Order: sequence, then structure tokens, then C-alpha cells
Amino acid sequence: MTFPAMVGVIAHPTRGHFLFDTGYDPFFVEATETFPERFYRWTTPAQIGAGDEWREWLAANDIAEDSLAGLLVSHFHGDHVAGASRMAHLPMYCARAGLDTLRSGGRFARVRKGLLPGLVPEAMDDKALFFEDMPERPLPAEFAPFTSGRDILGDGSLLAVELPGHCKGHWGLAFVTEEGQAVLLAGDAVYSGRAIDENRPPPRFVTNLLGDTPTYHATLARLREADGKGADLAILPAHCPVRAARFRGEDAD
Repeated sequence: MTFPAMVGVIAHPTRGHFLFDTGYDPFFVEATETFPERFYRWTTPAQIGAGDEWREWLAANDIAEDSLAGLLVSHFHGDHVAGASRMAHLPMYCARAGLDTLRSGGRFARVRKGLLPGLVPEAMDDKALFFEDMPERPLPAEFAPFTSGRDILGDGSLLAVELPGHCKGHWGLAFVTEEGQAVLLAGDAVYSGRAIDENRPPPRFVTNLLGDTPTYHATLARLREADGKGADLAILPAHCPVRAARFRGEDAD
């Protein structure tokens, strides 16, 4: 099946552009040339077109490279941070638990968990800003049953929300657009809108391999409750082109 790895682009009114994850990048191919990393490429073969090259992608999305202000990381699986080195000079906002997991264990164990530490230069660790250390703030009522998040920029505009279960250190991003639309970028807390609608978690083998199954199911249940609010909240999984198109006002088919 086609399984796009999408990127959240947030245009902050004063700070510039932030990316929520990076999706794939040609660096993924380089990072999976050797064994055991090549097993990752075999398991989830990636197709990276010419238009996905960094500067072409920025231009296609009307993003000036010097307007980039930081990288927000939902989690450190390869399909979410393959382009991290493109932003190595900028702050990286992430979970300490996620970065610690990326840097620990043997190569085979990390590949089994979907982690390719070579994609994230170790120099970024020194500038990392951790969600766990940020001040807690209440979320607007539209996000219930999620009630609080961590204030990333100190102005209440971007709130990191812990969405556990998929893997260690997995977080989403909550914000309200200038038009008043509440948005939750859900990362891999759920793979598609259909999975929310039909209460379909991934197979237990997958959730046990990458994270914790009971916790994943509990997070999915909370997402389903939040999604029941309808148009008041847009929940956008990282791999769901249907919901992404609907959010952009495009044909969801």
C-alpha cells in the first residue's frame, strides 16, 4: 500500500516556519546502505522523487530556507527524521525519552525499533529542547479529553501533547490556526483517519514490536473521543493523505 510520510508546516506569525517532522529524504538511502540498517529499507521500501529533494520541496511549499526556525520531532523513527540534518543548525524540539532511545542500544536493536541514529547528527543533541522540561499549559476545550500540553515557544501558540504507545517519547502537536481551527498533529499515534473512525489499531505484533500495545489502545481511544467533536478539531495523522487533503480544502479522494 502507499504510505506517505507527511510533514507539518507551521507558519508562526513572528518566529518563522517550524517543521513537524521531516518525512523521508535521500539521506535515508545513505543511512540504510549497510547491514543491519538495510533491513529497514527492505521492510519499508521508500520512494523519494526528485521533487522531494530538500530545496525543491521547500520551494514547492513556498518556504524560504532562511525562514526556518526549528524542527519539532514527534518521534525518531526514520520516516519522520530522515531530513533532520538539513536543519542541524536550528533548534530541535523533541522528547528526551525519544532522543535517549535513539542513542542507546546496539545497531540491530535500534533497527528493529525503526531507529536510524545516523539520520540525526549528534551535534543536534546539545541544542535539543525537551518537551518534558517545558511549562505545562491547559489545552482549549476542543482538544478534550486531552487537557494539557507543554508550551514549546513560551507564547502558548504550539503545545506538545504526549501521545504514548507507538514508541518511547512519542508526542503530538496542538495549536489553533488564525482562522480558529483547532488542530492536533498526531504523528503515528494513529496511522489514518479510517483507523480512528473504525477503531482499528495496527496488529498487536506491530504495536508490541515498536511500543506498548495497551498504551497504544488507550491513546487511540482518547483520539476517538476527541475526534467525535467533528469539525471543532482536525486530527491529522502523519500518514493519512485523506485527512490532510480535507484539512487543506482539497478533494479527499
